[in-house]
Parts: sequence; structure tokens; C-alpha cells
Amino acid sequence: MDLWKLLFLSSLLSTLVIASPLYHDYLKHHEGVSKFRLINRRSLIDCPGNNPYLSMNVSMTSPLPNESFITVTVNGILHPDKLQWIAMISPSNVSVSGCPLSSFNYIQTGDLERLPLLCHYPVKAQFLSKDPLYLNCTKKTCHKKLGKDCLIHTCAGSVTFHVINIRTEIEFVLFGGGFDAPCVLKRTSPIRFANPSAPLYGHISSIDSSGTSMRLTWVSGDKMPQQVQYGNGKSSPSVVTSFTKEDMCSFARIPSPAQDFGWHDPGYIHSAIMTGLRPSSTYSYRYGSDLVGWSNMIKFKTPAAGGSEELRFIVYGDMGKAPLDPSVEHYIQPGSISVTSAINKVITANNIDSVFHIGDISYATGFLAEWDYFLDLIEPFASRISYMTAIGNHERDYAESGSVYQTPDSGGECGVPYEAYFQMPIARKDQPWYSIEEGPVHFTVISTEHSWSPNSTQYKWIEADLQSVNRTRTPWLIFAGHRPMYSSVQSFLPSVDFKFRVSIEPLLLKYKVDLVLFGHVHNYERTCAIYQDQCKSVPRKGKGGIDTYYNSNYTAPVHVIVGMAGFSLDNFPTNVKSWSLARYAEFGFARVSTTRNYLQFEFVNSTTMEARDKFRITK
Repeated sequence: MDLWKLLFLSSLLSTLVIASPLYHDYLKHHEGVSKFRLINRRSLIDCPGNNPYLSMNVSMTSPLPNESFITVTVNGILHPDKLQWIAMISPSNVSVSGCPLSSFNYIQTGDLERLPLLCHYPVKAQFLSKDPLYLNCTKKTCHKKLGKDCLIHTCAGSVTFHVINIRTEIEFVLFGGGFDAPCVLKRTSPIRFANPSAPLYGHISSIDSSGTSMRLTWVSGDKMPQQVQYGNGKSSPSVVTSFTKEDMCSFARIPSPAQDFGWHDPGYIHSAIMTGLRPSSTYSYRYGSDLVGWSNMIKFKTPAAGGSEELRFIVYGDMGKAPLDPSVEHYIQPGSISVTSAINKVITANNIDSVFHIGDISYATGFLAEWDYFLDLIEPFASRISYMTAIGNHERDYAESGSVYQTPDSGGECGVPYEAYFQMPIARKDQPWYSIEEGPVHFTVISTEHSWSPNSTQYKWIEADLQSVNRTRTPWLIFAGHRPMYSSVQSFLPSVDFKFRVSIEPLLLKYKVDLVLFGHVHNYERTCAIYQDQCKSVPRKGKGGIDTYYNSNYTAPVHVIVGMAGFSLDNFPTNVKSWSLARYAEFGFARVSTTRNYLQFEFVNSTTMEARDKFRITK
């Protein structure tokens, strides 16, 4: 492969984008981007001096439970420094010396420093200054006295980490020099988990439109089949899969994060099918084995069967995760905690049938330990209700991997972890499109990251699927994918691919799609009934003053962007086109209720729980 081509593909988001003032503006307004994201590309230097008093203690030692908050205390600091920080590293046997690799290996990640700090990326980190008593040395210890005077005293500080079972031992390392010029000062002994093989992070999904069978997927350190026990004495064995470094995408000369410093062993992914269920019904299950232990008993609800009278679902995109402690991590989606908390409340209090997460799932982007943290974040509700997904750029895109967009957005994952953790009812591997019916709704879920051009495999499937819909059985047709056809947001990297719109939009009109749902842009935006950049009709005020689209005289689909579930928000420009009817740069999710006669859509702010935008489509 030509070297210049390789450099162009690999550094598309570094040498070109980072040089742009728009990119620096992007960094300024996106909290998920921090210097810590570049920590493994920093040159490692030796900390000066020798401190015989320095020590590190942890509040919990081996064996650790599956979830805990561990306080790390540093004693014996002679001179408190705001640049001192603690990293949580896993596995614990990783070298903290500079890796013997060229910085050429890291050009695709957006930083051109000389050498990496760590051969394995720290899971998370905190500055000791997070302890408000640290810098002013409130907690003192005297080591040498002369009479009543203390000749040598040291200071102490403590920070607390949220730790979940990621199966490998962890270790805490104290650094000086901040994230720009880090040096190693001290490290703790390795700490292991009590049960690295524990069955964890279960979530359920539909396998067809009947509502009578559900897939349960969970993670364990055990490669032997386990089982799900459910209903009144039923059980089903698990099928066990996993993936390795070699399954990740990469270049021979420029390893991706997923194959190199971002790799973390995923353990084993277990999947089992629960059959013989009734739609719209509640059951209980637990999963695991006598050898590795069992999960708690969990109540779950099956979705409404396709063709039935009603459906209530939640939809959003671009969620990711954020730490439950003050740590910085590789990638942080600051709204994810409030959104997941709000969704959990809604699902507990309301009769919700399912959740659709349309792309940019965990934002692990090649840093595999972050999948565990995301699965842990959504488990409280994803284990109780059908969790359906679509693939996004941060799950799939990588140069020369078969994705439409030749960017390093997936960090080398290329859809492999996504398809392992979220096994949707797709026809075959790396063709992550499917349709499913729930209640009076037919969902056509596509991949915007795979070819959608005419005569492509996906294009032919899309047309065949839309053509097959029985509008008597499912009067509502919803089309969902990740990248939008319309957005008011203008950026250096365009959010809208007009080729995608030209290719697919005629199918939406031809088969009378009612509602089109996308993510990718990190806000909420609703259009008129739109086709080829023109409003074909606008809603009228209906009952209660709600915008109402009357589809008894169908003109075009309504498009809605729902990418406001976690990633730092994208603001709207001052001037927008007339087709943009509602815009909110706020964190939240969409709640949809349907009968055979109407579809009601609400954008819910996750902090206030207020429905910020409401509209209806009627037949």
C-alpha cells in the first residue's frame, strides 16, 4: 500500500482536522475530549528525587466484589502538586515504562508525540487535587521532630474510584507531571476480583416479531456454557462466543487502538434464547451456573406482538457512558448518566415495550474495557425490556474495512464487539440490518455505515423489506439508522451525506414511510413532512395544541434526529431552513406511543422530565 495513502487514511482526523480552527472549537465545546485521551502517546520521563516516605493504600484489597467504590490514599507527599494523578490500570501486569514502539503507530489517534506512556491504556484516572484537603496539606504527618518543632512533615490525599468486574486484576499507579509530562512515582500491589468468571451485564432483545421468544446476552470470564432459568422451571443453555485482537481491524504498520494499547480481554459473551413466552407479559429469569454463580432474579417484559393494537417504545442515539466517580476516561459522554437514570424511571413507572438505540452505542472506539462499563450502565433497564440497536460510525468505521466512511471512528473495532454484545436478528455477519414488527409498527433498521448505493446488497434488502410491509397488519412504517438525511448543524466534518439521501430517500417516499429516525448529530431536531429538501406538508395544531401531521393524505415522511442521549451536545446555527420545525440542544430521549390510528412522539428532557416537543401523526 502506498505510504502517503496510508498516512492520509490514518490521520484524516489528526493532521487535517486538528489543524482546523473548527476542530479546536469542537474540542472547546466537547467535554468528552480531554488530554487524558492522548495519555498513551506521551513520552515517559523519570520523576526527579527519591522520597522514602511515599506510600499508597487502598480501602479494599483482594478479593473485590463485582462492583465497588475503592478509595486510594497517598501518604508521604513532601510537596503537594496539582499535577499529581492516579491511574487505574488493568491488567495489572502492564508495563509502566515507555513501549518500544514508534510514535508512527499512533498517528491515527490524533496525537504526534514521540512515545506512548503505557503499553496498555489506563482505564481511568483522577488528579489528587480532587481531594479538597490535599493541596493545602490539611492531612499532615510529622516524620522528624526537633523539640516541639516538626522538621519534616508530609501530606496525604485520597480519591475514590468506581470499579466494576472487568475480570483481570487492577492496579493503581501514582504519576507526577500531569498528563503532558507524566512520570511514575508509586504503584500498588495487584488487586483481583473475587469471581472473574461471574455472569454479568445481562440484557435482552427480540429475535422476531412474535413477542414469544427473547434473547438474553451476558458476559462472563468462563468459557463453558451456562444457562438462563426462566418462567416456571424452564431453562436454556448459552452459546458462547468471544473475539480476539486478531479479529480487530488494523494496518500492519499502524496498529489500531483495538489491536494495541486499547485492547482488553472481553472474556466470553453468552447468549441464550427464552422461548414459549407470551407477548406483552412479565416473567422472571436468572442466568449463570452452579460453577460460576448466578445473577439476581430479574423481572422482564416481552414486547407487543407484531400486528397487535398498541406499542410504547423509547428511542435515542449516541449514548455512550460516563464515570460514576470524578475520573477522566478515554471518552466521556456527559449526558449518559442522567439519560439512563431517567429512562430507568420511565420504564419502572410506565408500560414501555422496548428500547431502540440507533447507533454510537458505547463509544469504546477500540478501548475494550469501556464496553463493560457501558453494559453495566444500561443493565438496570436493558435487562428488563427488549433493547434493540442499530450500528453507528463509532462501532463500524475504519479505513479499508468495508465501511462506507474511511475514518478511524471505531478505533479498529469494525463492528466485531458490537455484533458480539448486541446480537440483532440479522441475516449474516457484518450485514447489520434487519426489520422487526412490534404492535402496529414495522421497523426497518439499516446500517448507514455499509453500502446503501443502488444495486448494493443493503439497498436491495431495504427496498424488498419496505415493499413487503402489510399496512393492514402494521399501519405504521418507521425507518431508522444512524447518520441523518437532514440536519441544521454545520461542521467541518459534514453530518449529512447527500449521496445517502439521493440513494435512499426516494424509497421512503415510494413506500410511504411515516417516520424516519436518525442520530449522529448530538441534539434533537424535527422536520416537516419533507422530500428533496422541500416541505411537502406542515403539521396543524390538533387536540391540546399539539403539532399534528395528517397522513390520511400522505405527502412525505417526517424526519427526527434523536442523538441527544449522552455525547456533548451540538448547538444549532442562528439561521436554519424552513423545514426545521423544532430544535433542542438538550440531553434526553424520545418516548413514542402508537395505536392503529395515531402515533404520538415526545422528546423528554432527562433532567426535568419535561416533554419539550410533542407531535402526532394520524392516519
